[in-house]
Amino acid sequence: MEASQSIGSIVLLGPPGAGKGTQAKRITERYAIPQISTGDLLRENVRNGTALGLKAKDIMARGELVPDELLYDMVAERLRRPDCERGYILDGFPRTAAQAGWLDAFLEREILDNPKCGKWLPFVISMDVDYNVLLLRLTGRRTCPTCERIYNVHYQPPRVDGICDVDGAKLVTRNDDREEVIRERLQAYERQTRPVAEYYQQKGRLVSVDGMLNADQVTEQVFREIRNHSPAKVGGC
Repeated sequence: MEASQSIGSIVLLGPPGAGKGTQAKRITERYAIPQISTGDLLRENVRNGTALGLKAKDIMARGELVPDELLYDMVAERLRRPDCERGYILDGFPRTAAQAGWLDAFLEREILDNPKCGKWLPFVISMDVDYNVLLLRLTGRRTCPTCERIYNVHYQPPRVDGICDVDGAKLVTRNDDREEVIRERLQAYERQTRPVAEYYQQKGRLVSVDGMLNADQVTEQVFREIRNHSPAKVGGC
């Protein structure tokens, strides 16, 4: 499959530490499609002072979570842009089964309203990694406070223990990488995102790859699944 061909809507699922960011970046580079992050969308709307951004800014200023309905409007606007016509990767969305249901309904309406719209129901790739391996990946992370390079004491250690290879700064453990925080993040994933995988499994649009392998081997699996996937099989225009 060449970069000029349509690959449809791709959703990467997996817990923190599964390597979704690395694989999403490689997909965007290989197939020249955008990676759409709901966090980036939110910041973009706030920064640009859009009507949606102003509403979100007021809500966040009160210390409240941005409601799904507002997020839906941002996602809908983004997916209608021309750069999504051949496909895109969704990053951080959907996070719940309700969001997955909304996304299917939105794309089905887009397909009906415009049969040549270039929209497809999502093809979902789940990156499966053992819980204990996730703990090692996440708790082993160390960050250089100067250059922000990331190491892992188990898999990618610095040449000198605790010292950055680049600038000699003392490596630190970020608050997000503390074991008690990581356990809570993994538990939150199980509570919220696991039902998303079950939703797509029931729809017959979920495939799994072995996220325990090294990054290059995982990429081979991901690209193979994309090559074997035809957007037309899951409601393509």
